[in-house]
Amino acid sequence: MATKKTSMFTLTERVTLSAANTETFATIDLGSYVDVGDRQALQIHSVDFIFQGATGAVAVNTSMGGSGHVVAQVTDLNRGGFVFANDRALIASADLIHDNDAFLSMNADLYPDNYGKGSNDGRYVVNDQLYISALTTAHASNINVTVRVNASIVTLGAKDFMAIAIQSTAADN
Repeated sequence: MATKKTSMFTLTERVTLSAANTETFATIDLGSYVDVGDRQALQIHSVDFIFQGATGAVAVNTSMGGSGHVVAQVTDLNRGGFVFANDRALIASADLIHDNDAFLSMNADLYPDNYGKGSNDGRYVVNDQLYISALTTAHASNINVTVRVNASIVTLGAKDFMAIAIQSTAADN
């Protein structure tokens, strides 16, 4: 199905949440990795979400300042906000919960963020951007959400590339 052009590498982007109940957005530009003419795609192997406080040394529960949660998603189409788990554009999601007793836990976010490390394991992306949405319900003091995408560049066969491109376009409607 796919021929690897590179070893696995990591793309990162950080979103800073400074107000409660305000969606914050960022993008990861894939223009240098995806090439339609050469049927070149990005194969995503896994996505990690790292939650930190106002600085790298401040705990996230300190920056949250009370009970609340932080939610983040990565999609390959710009939906303008959060999507349900059945949306084909959804690549990864995370939800961190904090209560007043300084207890941190993950919510029932069961979406697979690890697609495997085999040569054919992964989510293929042919779009030129990844879109990140993040939000906190806590009275935030600069909560940082870092998204780490582990990926490689692959060349797809003509039929496979066309199928992914059509699926991606159809998911946009």
